[in-house]
Amino acid sequence: MKVIKFGGSSVASAEQLKKVLTIVSDDTRRRFVVVSAPGKRTNKDKKVTDLLIQFYNAVAYKQETDELIREIVARYTEIASEFHVDEDIEHRFTHELQQLQENYDEADPYALDSFLASGENLNAQLIAACFRKSGMKARYINPKELGITVSDEPQNARILEESYEKIYEWRETEEILIIPGFFGYTRDGHLCTFSRGGSDITGSIVAAGLKADLYENFTDVDGIFAASPKYIHAPELIQCATYREIRELTYAGFTVFHDEALMPAFKAQIPVIIKNTNNPECQGTLIKKDFENESRNEVVGVASDGGFCGITVGKYLLNREVGIVRRILQILEDLHIGFEHMPSGIDDISIILRERQLTRDIEAELMKQIEEKIKPDQLSIEHGLSVVALVGEGMRERPGITSDSTAALARKNVNLRMISQGADERSIIFTIRSEHERLAVRSLYYTFFD
Repeated sequence: MKVIKFGGSSVASAEQLKKVLTIVSDDTRRRFVVVSAPGKRTNKDKKVTDLLIQFYNAVAYKQETDELIREIVARYTEIASEFHVDEDIEHRFTHELQQLQENYDEADPYALDSFLASGENLNAQLIAACFRKSGMKARYINPKELGITVSDEPQNARILEESYEKIYEWRETEEILIIPGFFGYTRDGHLCTFSRGGSDITGSIVAAGLKADLYENFTDVDGIFAASPKYIHAPELIQCATYREIRELTYAGFTVFHDEALMPAFKAQIPVIIKNTNNPECQGTLIKKDFENESRNEVVGVASDGGFCGITVGKYLLNREVGIVRRILQILEDLHIGFEHMPSGIDDISIILRERQLTRDIEAELMKQIEEKIKPDQLSIEHGLSVVALVGEGMRERPGITSDSTAALARKNVNLRMISQGADERSIIFTIRSEHERLAVRSLYYTFFD
């Protein structure tokens, strides 16, 4: 049995939805279908989720909404008319959006969640109707009925363990269930969304709950590539990767799916395959726990991401000062700042942070507290950094990966600010100036891939 998820570009139009219908009908094991809200049809188009944010803001500021409602509903009625759906989609969906507006309460912490979730919720209802019109035994199911129970954290919900047992009860259904992604319900019945991009999370949750044989995630690319096409023309497709490798790559900038999206499937050891709705014959990228007896590259991918800064704390005999790392981490915790990694030397330690966490005031307070509580001999902060990650489980088996990497970067005059490597040797993370990011990715890619 398979769980299959379609992203926004895969359900953006009637033409795309016909491809979805063909993919689902081609395999009777595809009985659980998770869908996103309609995405962009063209580069200049708007995602329905973005229109819903506009709608929410218009309601919140008591602005005119009739035209926005018509624009949102039109995205669905265009698809409905192409499939000759008899149900009065226009009237029903308009009424649902008007109800959102009428029930809006600025003091309600769940208000935005209800607006955002309606994109997926309406689309799942429409797609179920289109499937039925095409002769398939399908029905819409609400996440509450399915059993998706989440934490009480608006726009940042987390799945609760009790959900999986409830979801499993649906395993033997003979119907095709069309499930809206992106949201669940708290124990008190409040609708709460996952963080944006959370339809991938729903698919992973459903696959884990059902103990599926495979979770298929259909998007608009052939799979996961060994480097960003933004930097490399026609990069190699990663045919297979481990859960751990994908976690490293998504952390360092790969954006095929939501950063935390596959964790429920990974924990349940459900194999995941990333495929292309527009090219379903392509094998895609298979992700599973291990590939022990299969030949693979030592390096599976090169990923990069910008928007980092580095704080360097220098202090003579730092290595002998008990508790100094704990005190630095306590300062970060008190200011609600997360850190990415923390390379160190004998007399210095560096902290790599996401720049978006630091306003001018927070940065000033952070540096002040380090000065007062750590009393460093030197203290500096450097903005405008990027991380470039070289990832592969096989790197530990091949001597010389690090030297080959640093030599490749040196040949292109890429100055390394820091290097981090975990004890498992699954990845090497290079911290560099952001203006060298493209050059670094290209030099590493062409060193390890033909």
